[in-house]
Amino acid sequence: MSAMSRRAFTASLPLALAAASGQAQARRWPRPLVIAHRGASGERPEHTLMAYQRAIDQGADYIEPDLVMTRDGVLVARHENEIGGTTDVAARPEFAARQTQKVIDGETFSGWFTEDFTLAELKTLRARERLPHLRPASVAFDGQALVPTFPEVIDLARTESARTGRTIGVYPEMKHPSYFEGLGLTMGETLAAALRDNNMDRRDAPVFVQCFEAAPLRAFRARSSAPTVMLIGEGDLSDVDLADMATFADGLGPEMKMVLHLDQPDLAATSLIARAHSAGLKVHPWTHRAENNFLPASLQRGTDPAAHGDSATLLRALYRAGVDGVFTDFTALAVEVRREVFGA
Repeated sequence: MSAMSRRAFTASLPLALAAASGQAQARRWPRPLVIAHRGASGERPEHTLMAYQRAIDQGADYIEPDLVMTRDGVLVARHENEIGGTTDVAARPEFAARQTQKVIDGETFSGWFTEDFTLAELKTLRARERLPHLRPASVAFDGQALVPTFPEVIDLARTESARTGRTIGVYPEMKHPSYFEGLGLTMGETLAAALRDNNMDRRDAPVFVQCFEAAPLRAFRARSSAPTVMLIGEGDLSDVDLADMATFADGLGPEMKMVLHLDQPDLAATSLIARAHSAGLKVHPWTHRAENNFLPASLQRGTDPAAHGDSATLLRALYRAGVDGVFTDFTALAVEVRREVFGA
């Protein structure tokens, strides 16, 4: 070995030892799930069958549809019930009169809303990229996909499970269930019925039902055996809070800043993961994204908000912190880094 080679080898030892230590630490718990947030939404218009298919092809364990309801009571996959930003409805003169303003969960929104459309009407629309300024490559797929129903998402997961030989789960989120209940659209009952119809109303089913609202999630738990996850966006959770959540939820879905100190260079873990595990809750934080716009300053690269930063380091920190799953817009990267950290 030359002197230069010896120096290079010696210099690489700390990195190699650190990587080995990280793998040893990671193997203390099961390999975390990769949850395709709205499908491979960093590459295709979100909540479309093409986005879910892309995520499945990249190795996702679960595909995640946000669920809202149509006027005729059908569950469909959209980020919100306002669809002006995710479909071409604004360019459809036949629906111009449907534009309106509504107050939903205390916030005022203007646009077009799924509850004012039948499923047949929604199926005439075409999906488009919601963040064109950050994901211009995805814009090329505008107009190519329909708004899928929840049963169509389940069918895709079932078909692809058979094709790939691995179980692909679904991870539906009830969006604004109290609002829809106020309109006479029973989201929780409709979702529970859909799971029963597809043999997924059981504790060991490849499904998690998530929600930001505690009362509807409690009510859902009373009518279904499917696993549930309580979503949390901010604030401090006491051990008493976690114990209460464990009475109606199997997992906690916290915003990423609740599980990692994103303002610290080492992205150290907070105490939340360990405390949630002690309460018997799985931990699935959200949401890993690759663009500078969504990353802490230390991981941004350049000044373009749409450019991709060092989000792989963020994934490593999440995996090594002991999470049970990660919501991601970039499935392929999450799978690749998981393989690096866990060795499989």
